[in-house]
Parts: sequence; C-alpha cells; structure tokens
Amino acid sequence: MVEKGTYIDPQAGTLFENYVLNKAGYAGTPYFAKTEEGVAEAYKPAIQMSKEFLRRAVKVKGLKIVFGSDALAGLHGRNAEEFINRVRDCGMDPMAALVSANSLAAEAMGMADQIGSIAPGLQADIIALNGAPLKDITAVRRVVFVMKGGVVYKHAARDATS
Repeated sequence: MVEKGTYIDPQAGTLFENYVLNKAGYAGTPYFAKTEEGVAEAYKPAIQMSKEFLRRAVKVKGLKIVFGSDALAGLHGRNAEEFINRVRDCGMDPMAALVSANSLAAEAMGMADQIGSIAPGLQADIIALNGAPLKDITAVRRVVFVMKGGVVYKHAARDATS
C-alpha cells in the first residue's frame, strides 16, 4: 500500500462500539444476535481486532491512514470518539489523527485543491476546541466554535452572552 500510495481507512473500534451502545435497536434484526447481551458479546472480538489492526497500521512508515466513517444510525456525531480511540487506544500520533481527517482525506478524494486546508481559494470549515488536542485528544469532544461555508453555527462565547 505504501509503494502504490494507497489510502486506508481503518476503524478503531468505534463502529462496533456503536453496535454495543445501541444493542437494543440491533438485537433480533437481520445479521445481529437475538438478544442485547448477544450483540454485546458478538462485537467484543471485533472491537479488539479493529484496534489491533490500527495499532499495526500506525507503525507502517509512509502508510496513508485517512479518517472516515461508516456513518450508520447511532454513529453520527461520534467522530470525536474515533479520534480518541485512534490516539489513546491505538497509538496514533494526535497530529496524524487530525491531519487524517482534513488534508489527507481531501487528498484521498482528489479534492485537495478545494478542501482540507485553510488556504486562499479553498473552502474552509473551521472548528475551535476548548483544549489542546495535541496534548489531550479528548479536547475534540469540546467544540466551542463551528463555521461552515463562512456561516458561524456555534460560538460558545457569543452564545453564553446571548
């Protein structure tokens, strides 16, 4: 993959953790265990295998690991947990995790000339965090500012005074 410049988007267990967190909704449906306990038990090995796979991947020099999501029901809005899992549980460098979701993901989609960086002429969606994610990756849970397409959707300081 390194030689060919191929991108990889491994999950760090968050997808399977989602099944466990939402086991009541999955139990008894096609392809899932009949009981909530069965769903939880069935995905324990998958969670560990996902994390081990990423632990190995981050050790491969030059491997292009991007950040993505399967975006299924219950997983939307849990991207912060995937960042945390990648850094805390799988040994990914915090900066590499953040870059994987921005410029590297844009590059992988062939859109680096449009998105993925803050630069003149590029579309820039920006967030600000309460904390320093390079020192404490859990800061990605504390979003205090969101701007998309030049429109501010969240501004904690402004919202507190409104």
